[in-house]
Amino acid sequence: WSQVVSEAEKIVGYPTSFMSLRCLLSDELSNIAMQVRKLVGTKHPLLDTARGFVYDSRNNLQMRGLVVLLISKAAGPSTAELSFQHDMVSGIYSSQRSLAEITELIHTAFLVHRGIVNIGELKSCDGPLKDMQFGNKMAVLSGDFLLANACTSLAQLQNTKVVELISSAIGDLVQGIYYENSKSSEENCLTDDIGISRWKEQVFLSHSALLAKSCQAAMELAKHSAEIQDMAFQYGKHMSMSHKLHSDLQPFVKESSTDTMAFSLNSAPAILHQEFLGREAWLKQIRE
Repeated sequence: WSQVVSEAEKIVGYPTSFMSLRCLLSDELSNIAMQVRKLVGTKHPLLDTARGFVYDSRNNLQMRGLVVLLISKAAGPSTAELSFQHDMVSGIYSSQRSLAEITELIHTAFLVHRGIVNIGELKSCDGPLKDMQFGNKMAVLSGDFLLANACTSLAQLQNTKVVELISSAIGDLVQGIYYENSKSSEENCLTDDIGISRWKEQVFLSHSALLAKSCQAAMELAKHSAEIQDMAFQYGKHMSMSHKLHSDLQPFVKESSTDTMAFSLNSAPAILHQEFLGREAWLKQIRE
């Protein structure tokens, strides 16, 4: 996997881990990093999120920006944009590189926002209450800061269709995460009877919309036709969905018998199994 990522980064000109460097080296974020150190010794999820930005062995935190750059390179300039080729580096427009950064910033902001804990569910081993409350404040404020940076950069692209696309992707993300959280809070009760088509809708909102619409926006920045924009949208959508399918499958294919990974009853294998068995037989199996 690391080799694949390395090859992809050579194709687009520079590593994606440098894309958000301007933002990450800003005084504001340096201050946030100093504040996050106060959470060391607690189990606040913001710590794991922060560690993941510095080092992630699976190299999947910054894939979205890389995919946007790869699809930009693959499509190249449109006939309408041939006169602006002097603005290209490694076959990619500077505006498309900015878009890749924006995509990463939005994804990072939502990762940070997801690291907010429910104070009412804390155990004494998680850490002192005041530290966990402080961690929540840091997650909200630093996520907002990243999102604000993304929105500022988005406005600087000066393309109303791109602004509309990425803004709607942020709306989709919020809706998808809200739906996920409203379901996960219903402990000890079985999930709704949802089919694979409903699963696709939910996964599109919470996982696929950002990449799909970013790929489409990259084509819009190069003035490609509506047909090519739609192809890019479908590519981003299906790539995200395949990534989600892969992660949904992991608890069922792990070789180690001691590995007790939790899985959702709304994960793809559980839903497909329900469609195959029928709701009643499926409920009987789950209860057993």
